[in-house]
Amino acid sequence: MKSALLRGGNIVVDEIDDPKISKGQVLVKTKACGICGSDLHFKVHGSELIHKMKEMEDSMGKGPISSSDVDISKDVFMGHEFCAEVLETNTDTKSFKSGTLVVSVPIVIDGSNIHQLAYNNLFPAGFSEKMVLSAPFLLEVPNGIDAKIASMTEPLAVGVHAVNISQLIGDEATVVIGCGPVGMCVISALKARNISPVVAVDFSLLRRDVALKIGADFVVDPAEESAFKLLDKIAPFRKTCVFEAVGVPGVIGKVLDEAPRGTKLTVVGVCMEKDTFVPFSGVIKECEIRFSFAYTPDEFKHALKLISEGTVDVQPMISGQVGLDDVAMAFDQMSNAKEVSKLLVVPN
Repeated sequence: MKSALLRGGNIVVDEIDDPKISKGQVLVKTKACGICGSDLHFKVHGSELIHKMKEMEDSMGKGPISSSDVDISKDVFMGHEFCAEVLETNTDTKSFKSGTLVVSVPIVIDGSNIHQLAYNNLFPAGFSEKMVLSAPFLLEVPNGIDAKIASMTEPLAVGVHAVNISQLIGDEATVVIGCGPVGMCVISALKARNISPVVAVDFSLLRRDVALKIGADFVVDPAEESAFKLLDKIAPFRKTCVFEAVGVPGVIGKVLDEAPRGTKLTVVGVCMEKDTFVPFSGVIKECEIRFSFAYTPDEFKHALKLISEGTVDVQPMISGQVGLDDVAMAFDQMSNAKEVSKLLVVPN
């Protein structure tokens, strides 16, 4: 079968052996898989990310699932925002019928070992024609939802988690900085909670237009105006919660400098470079900073429910699709263009 994988720092397409299932596993055909911003980061900063993970595990201890054991001198399988069709089951996974559309937390159990599928050397992931998935993590896609739409479950779960850990009371004014896929999913999760107003900030006109389509109440071009000055007009005296979904140095410091007193800042953008800010700005305003990563299985399930019940419309976030042969081009396009939101890989 075909797989688009990371080899020597480049995305290449190669023929690999079809995966074989074992106890508790199902074989699936990938129907659609989104390219995540973290995929782009890993392609460029994979060595740094693995090194950082090892440093953290040295101080905190290694958990049951880790990215630190990825060897980037070998082929790395990628693709974790997927929807797939069941092809083959095992004696203990027959409850999943062939042809069923499923989504899954990107984790596979192999014997007593748990592996993450986002970046790994062992298991073909969403940028492959076929995958092995573990039955305990599978969720059937309900209501006849299209596979491309269902593939947005994973990124939406990231937005759901970011909103959950921000611990909003419900009367806050919110600002989402960065309207790429992560920021879009934060906006969607906020609107699903009936949070208003939501101000979306991005330099890109296209992304600002998409933000309005998915529920943002106001959009701001930061080159033209300040989201915080806008909030002074439309929601004076309201507590402010900011979601940083850009992942570049300088944004956190700028928020602390410009945000009003008592602002909560939730950082969900992945920055792989060193950053600096002046703590005094946050101290004098008694701001609060939280960092958000991934999601829980329950939040993943909730994200699928939001999509399948029509509470969240993810269609406007999808810019287009490519086949496996064009994954490298799609990576370049998403890395270099601000007019792209989410590109899907459709292997079959």
